[in-house]
Amino acid sequence: MRSALRLSSILALLLEASAFVSQSRQPTSDVSLKMAGGDDVYVMVNGMPGPMATAAAEACLRKGLKLTPVAMTGPDIQSSTITVYDSVTGKSSDVKLIPASEPDELKASIAGIKESCGEKNVLAIDYTHPSAVNNNALFYAGNKLPFVMGTTGGDREKLIDDMQSAKHFAVIAPNMGKQIVAMQAALEDLATKYPGAFAGYKLECKESHQKTKADTSGTAKAVIDSLTQLSDDSFTYDDIEMVRDDKESIEFGVSEDALKGHAFHTYTLTSSDGSVQFQLKHNVSGRTVYAEGTADAVKFLAKKVQSESEGKVYNMINVLEEGSLE
Repeated sequence: MRSALRLSSILALLLEASAFVSQSRQPTSDVSLKMAGGDDVYVMVNGMPGPMATAAAEACLRKGLKLTPVAMTGPDIQSSTITVYDSVTGKSSDVKLIPASEPDELKASIAGIKESCGEKNVLAIDYTHPSAVNNNALFYAGNKLPFVMGTTGGDREKLIDDMQSAKHFAVIAPNMGKQIVAMQAALEDLATKYPGAFAGYKLECKESHQKTKADTSGTAKAVIDSLTQLSDDSFTYDDIEMVRDDKESIEFGVSEDALKGHAFHTYTLTSSDGSVQFQLKHNVSGRTVYAEGTADAVKFLAKKVQSESEGKVYNMINVLEEGSLE
């Protein structure tokens, strides 16, 4: 008889014992995060009016952070002022969007904000486009602007190398959702302890995102890295089945109201004779889990900027380990 086992059951036990994440959600504070000396933390959320950047900006307001009065938008988008509104707290903030094609204006704005708000009290969030990842990071480093890189894609190895060489403060991760990050950490631990445990198994991966997502899921790539250590399959990123079509997404299980913002992933390991199958799924509708994780990463990084004398590149595991997620 064919036995079907779910890798998710194993991971559930790992996550239950994990010290990374508390199972109970802490109430969100309505008080702005203060740095030493009582200064507020200001966040330049780049990529608005895109939905992920806007959701991150709303989460910042919700978690007691303040938005800078200007932010960077796409090079082909006209300069305009938008109002970011958080429906949970009723907080709002007006932000002028400056195209990336106007670097001098952006530099002058950043310098002015730092002078007004404090050199160490201004940070950035990047939810722009995969093609802009590396140049944007260099722009932040050049302007001494600590950042959280939520945008996936780009040359990730170069991105990290550049920021480490510059000794720049940054949080760089393929996924900002805390439960998903904890799952990835459990998988990495499993792969390290038991490499080749699934030798002879065939690996498959299918992921669905909104059709506006330009690149392959960074989370899928990270999970595949661990699963290929567990198996001896020659599976590569190019073998990931990407779904960017509404009809196909619905067939994959995505609800119609989540088509504009979702992340559905299924990973399958099947034995050579087909008698055993392990399957892992993580499905997210909406953007809230990523937006709030991003805001938490900013708060974590803001504390590091204040307490550390030298910049460093962090990831979401570091954020989890210090209990910096609400």
